[in-house]
Amino acid sequence: MTGTGGGALLGGVELLTRSVRYAMSGLDLVTPASLSWPTPCRDWDVRALLRHLEDSMAALAEAADLGQVALTPARREEPAADLIDSVRTHATRLVRSWRRADGPDLVAVAGCPITATLVATTGAVEVAVHGWDLAVACDGDLPLPESLARELLELAPLFVSQADRPHRFGPVVSEGPDAGAAEFLLAFLGRDPAWRGRSRWSA
Repeated sequence: MTGTGGGALLGGVELLTRSVRYAMSGLDLVTPASLSWPTPCRDWDVRALLRHLEDSMAALAEAADLGQVALTPARREEPAADLIDSVRTHATRLVRSWRRADGPDLVAVAGCPITATLVATTGAVEVAVHGWDLAVACDGDLPLPESLARELLELAPLFVSQADRPHRFGPVVSEGPDAGAAEFLLAFLGRDPAWRGRSRWSA
């Protein structure tokens, strides 16, 4: 990356890369049958969550490639297998785009210039937490790694305020007495850390 972003931006890119890798580990759990299962994201099933991930990763790659983000990405209907493959393709492109050496220092989001470091770290929080959403929705045992969660937990309050609730994020949830960084992060972002996919939905 160019300019004054330096180590901070490289750290943001590394954090984003780790978040993408974690999220993609849950993609192997998705089957055609699970696309209609509920997720911790209210009113979203697995299919809707995958489409949101696809759009988010496309926007983040666009930020690195073009220095700007379109807030209304185009969507098209796709067969289930193509949707899963598309998410993988977007994840690969996202990591490649941010690891380029000549990306922008500033990204225009809705016409407002934001540092590339802030965009990358915001993306890391979103992608990692949606990766957890996907894993638990598909009854997978893929907890957020504590080391990643600790770093994201330090950043999350910078991006999420009361103005974001309840539209972007739900109210803060109470975590358990023995909660680690992952549970604190999920609770702060309006998730119930004890949410358990299809078995909970059918109980």
